[in-house]
This record gives sequence, C-alpha cells and structure tokens, in this order.
Amino acid sequence: MEANKRCSYCEGVIGSVLTGSPDACPKRLLGEERSRTCPRPCKVDKDCGNKRQCLCDGQCGLSCVAPGRTCPWPLAPGGNSASRLLSPTQSFSALLEVRCNPGFMLPSGLDATIRRCQGDRQWSGDEPICTEAPPPTTQPPATPAPTCPLPDEVLSKFSVQGSAAVGTSIRYSCLSGASIVGSSENVCQENQTWQYPHPTCQMVYCEPPQLVDQGYVVAVQKAKYEVGYDIHYLCKKNFLLDGPQKITCMSNGNWSASPPHCRARCLLPVQWSHVVIGGEKRWPFDVTDGMVPHGENVTFFCKHPQKYCSFTASQSCFDGNLQTPECYLEPTWLQYKMFPHRLVSEIDLCLPEDLE
Repeated sequence: MEANKRCSYCEGVIGSVLTGSPDACPKRLLGEERSRTCPRPCKVDKDCGNKRQCLCDGQCGLSCVAPGRTCPWPLAPGGNSASRLLSPTQSFSALLEVRCNPGFMLPSGLDATIRRCQGDRQWSGDEPICTEAPPPTTQPPATPAPTCPLPDEVLSKFSVQGSAAVGTSIRYSCLSGASIVGSSENVCQENQTWQYPHPTCQMVYCEPPQLVDQGYVVAVQKAKYEVGYDIHYLCKKNFLLDGPQKITCMSNGNWSASPPHCRARCLLPVQWSHVVIGGEKRWPFDVTDGMVPHGENVTFFCKHPQKYCSFTASQSCFDGNLQTPECYLEPTWLQYKMFPHRLVSEIDLCLPEDLE
C-alpha cells in the first residue's frame, strides 16, 4: 500500500528528537544496527559540568552531550544513493535522509533510511548500501494485510517508525526537529482506525540572549529565535572576551552555552620594581598604560627573609583585579633613585637549597 511505501522513511531512525521529559528517552541500550561508545550517562544537566547538557542520545539514552557538536556534512556521494538534511543544520539530533537511486534498494528491502546525528559526532546506523533491486516476479501479489491509513499531512511532517498494519504500533518524530504535542505512539486497531488522534509538531524557539556588560550582541533583534540561529558577542575596547564568541539556538529551546563575560584589564600594582610579563622582565612604566589584560600572569620579586637573594611569586589578572603576593614589598622612590642595583628585583635569585 502507498502508506507502507511512504513509511520507508522510518527505517534507521534511532528515536525521536527528545527534548522534553527524561521519561520520554529510551533506556541506555545499544541496538543491533551498530556498536558505539556512549557518552557519560546522566539524569539532569548538572550531572554533566559546564560545557555539556543532559540530552537524549538515541539508544545511548540520557547522556552528557556537547550540544554544539556537528556531524560530517556534506557526505561523500554514494554510488547508488543520495543524501539530504531534514533539519536546518547538521548539529546534534539533526536528521539525514539517505535514498537509493531508482532501481536500487537497501538490504532491508526499503528504498530509504533516516539517520540521526549522535553525541559522538557520527550519523546513526551503518553506512547504507544500496544494491540493484531484483526484477519483479510474475507471481500474483499476496493479499496485503489490513492497515490503518496515514494521511499525507502526517507523513509530510513526521518520520514514522514501525508498521501501520492492524495490531501493530508506530512511533512519531517531527522531521523539523520540533516538539511533539500529543501521544508519540499509536496503535492500529482491528477496525483499521488509530487508537489516538495523530499528534502535532510545535516549533521550538529560544528567548533573546542575555546582554553582556561592556560588550555587544551581534544579531538581528527578535522576540524569539529559530533553532540553528547563531548569536555573536564582541567586547568593548580594552576588555577581553571570556567565554564563547558564538552561541546557537538548540532544538530544546536553550542556547548552546551561557553568555560570555567581558573582562577588564588590571593596573600593575607596582612602580619601582621590575616584574616579569610574558617571560620578559619589564619596568611597570614601560608597559602600555601600565596595565595587563585579563588572564595575564605577572611575576613579582620577593626578598628572602634571612639571605641576600630573591625569589619569585606570580599572580593573575582577573577582571580588573591584580593583587601583589604577600611576600612582595614595594621599594620607595628614594631606593629606586639612589640604590637601583640593590632593589630586590635586581639582586641574584636564591639557589634552590636556599628556599628549602
């Protein structure tokens, strides 16, 4: 029947694009189609750290996934098949259709299969191989089993996994990556009607991203953003971007990462002593504006409490704050002018045994 032919889309789909309740995601169990290494299992986002989210990764179940990951695209041309994306981008949870050329078919006997972008950056299932279809037999066709109708309106919006025959069930997933409203499963009853009404697809959007102090959001201003939309961040002059420069609206309605921070430079808290910046020994007044960028390490010179030698201690600039080590003592202007060679930064470094 035409309905069964259209259902050839559903072969190879690992599962629907799950972004809602964890109960909707299958338990972690690899199927027979392909072995793979699953990411770390989880229940909620906080099980995964800062850069990963707890998302449904097909037969791996709820797993810690970096949502911004993408799968290879475009694919190398298949000898007897053609591939096309069914999702806006090739990011995690995207769907890909592989369809055999006319006169060819998959080992399953179907003409197409759907693959899903997994957390390991690979498309689900084995690489489809289309072989030449056998010539039609002259035997009279068998009487088809009774089925429940699947309207074109449903087939144009959903990938349907399963069989529409009486007594069997199907499972829906939105081709657009949207969320399902209604039952994601249905059963064909003896009277050739479906047990439940067909579900609908509700599009997912992301709320406008947060603004960043001392920075700019580079994007068209909208009330909501479509899945796959990119937001870029820039910092004002003399501020350093700390975090992602780009975030993407994901299929679960969240951005791929938290907004970055624009970190301030630090004023060097010394005047009359050498410091080491970027591996180079420098006077503070020879440093541009007397400031270092966020994240820069500054090495100070401290005097040994009993011996006439020096040792070093480092501090990092963090968002405009740079403190001197406790061991550091700032020379006076008179010491700098009258006895520059006696400054702590100018005397010999202590030997390792002096610091034991």
